[in-house]
Amino acid sequence: MIKNKFKYPNLERVDKEEGRYYLDSNQKPVPSVTTVLSGTSKSKDGLIQWRNRVGDEEAERIIKQSTDIGTAVHESIEKYLYNQSWNNFGDSEDQLIAKKIAQKFVTNGLNGINEIWGLEVGLLLDNLYAGTADCIGKYENIPSLIDFKTAKKIKKREWIEDYFLQGCAYANAHNVMFGTDIEQVVILMVDRNAIFQEFIVRPTEFNYLTKKWKNRLIEFDKKYNV
Repeated sequence: MIKNKFKYPNLERVDKEEGRYYLDSNQKPVPSVTTVLSGTSKSKDGLIQWRNRVGDEEAERIIKQSTDIGTAVHESIEKYLYNQSWNNFGDSEDQLIAKKIAQKFVTNGLNGINEIWGLEVGLLLDNLYAGTADCIGKYENIPSLIDFKTAKKIKKREWIEDYFLQGCAYANAHNVMFGTDIEQVVILMVDRNAIFQEFIVRPTEFNYLTKKWKNRLIEFDKKYNV
């Protein structure tokens, strides 16, 4: 299922005040896709209000737990797709949650992946942006950008537009770098109750969201590179 069709770059990370950057081929720092999206997000006020409500210590605990669970699940999925031993979790609460989520991905969430061109691959457009995509390949026999997401609770489609914009950014970078024609983004999500949900962006919506991504990129550039 894994076909190494492309040679993906190794990204060199640089941290700046506004977020994560990577060095492009000219050694110029360009923002990560997630940095662009967080830097232009309209929901920042809500996050600040949430942090003020629960307190900094609790907010950091919740963020760390979500990050740890997400990392463990991603590592497990990657091992599974490489046909390696994947079901190796500890006994802590976070590890047991990650195990339940990973098992759901394996039994229900990965069946549509027909072909893999790369896992955890670096994507880079000089002078523009960079980032790391979970999976590039074919989903239901269609070239796709595939992203694995964990969630505390399953999301409604209208809540996760930034996930779609992230996928469109990666797909467009891949198309420019390798001459592919990826116009499908697939978000595979499992929450802590082991509920699986599949979200698919198809070509018409992909083109619309690509325009929105470009506008967010322009907005970020005006905000931070004046």
